[in-house]
Amino acid sequence: MTVKFYKYQGTGNDFVIVDNRQNVFDKNDTKRIKFLCDRRFGIGADGLILLENDNTSDFKMVYYNADGNESTMCGNGGRCIVAFAEFLGIFKNTTTFNAIDGMHTAKIEDNLVYLQMKDVDTIQRFSTHHFLDTGSPHHVQFVEDLKTFNVKAEGEKIRYGAPYNQAGSNVNFVEKINQNTFAVRTYERGVEDETLSCGTGVTAVAIAMYDSGESTSNTINLNVEGGQLKVSFDKVEDTYKNVMLIGPATQVFKGEIEC
Repeated sequence: MTVKFYKYQGTGNDFVIVDNRQNVFDKNDTKRIKFLCDRRFGIGADGLILLENDNTSDFKMVYYNADGNESTMCGNGGRCIVAFAEFLGIFKNTTTFNAIDGMHTAKIEDNLVYLQMKDVDTIQRFSTHHFLDTGSPHHVQFVEDLKTFNVKAEGEKIRYGAPYNQAGSNVNFVEKINQNTFAVRTYERGVEDETLSCGTGVTAVAIAMYDSGESTSNTINLNVEGGQLKVSFDKVEDTYKNVMLIGPATQVFKGEIEC
């Protein structure tokens, strides 16, 4: 079949996006999805996203990792599909869409996508790291000399090790720049490698840094390999609410491919 696609990136986290409102794409064909994401034989991406009709919101987001399997929420993918929906004329100014972790609201302002993430009310605190779910599971830990740190090797050990095992967790390595700014590098399950950026990952880092007292600000800057993101939130008793992931999302190119 011929697939018409659009390629988007958000701080280097890149996605193949397909308008599937007519239900023309076979969502069960994991081999095709994996092929489209392959950087040598296909288009190349960290994941594939389908935009579909939804009865209760402007559209639905269906996200697949590069391994071809449907996955949990992707923050940068969410920002990219919002930019794509605006490009298609589905909304102006603000939108609401459905994803695997529930409803999200978003807006585009000054070329930045503001994406509201899920509330976070459970954080597991350990002596070496934090673990929390921001739409996807995330392990967050400090390291020294993040620039030279072997993210793939060390991330893989944690991702497949206890207690995560085969189900796995995304792994974020963090270095503090100042009170409100942190550098982050992320190993993503499903990609099974370091990505240039991870939206749910920086969201987890921002909340973990505030929770641990490393920052006292509810607006935190995150420097990732692909650029800069910002996360803001309100802490209401033991719950982090109004969690907002903020950053750019850009259409790179579009085309058709036989697969």
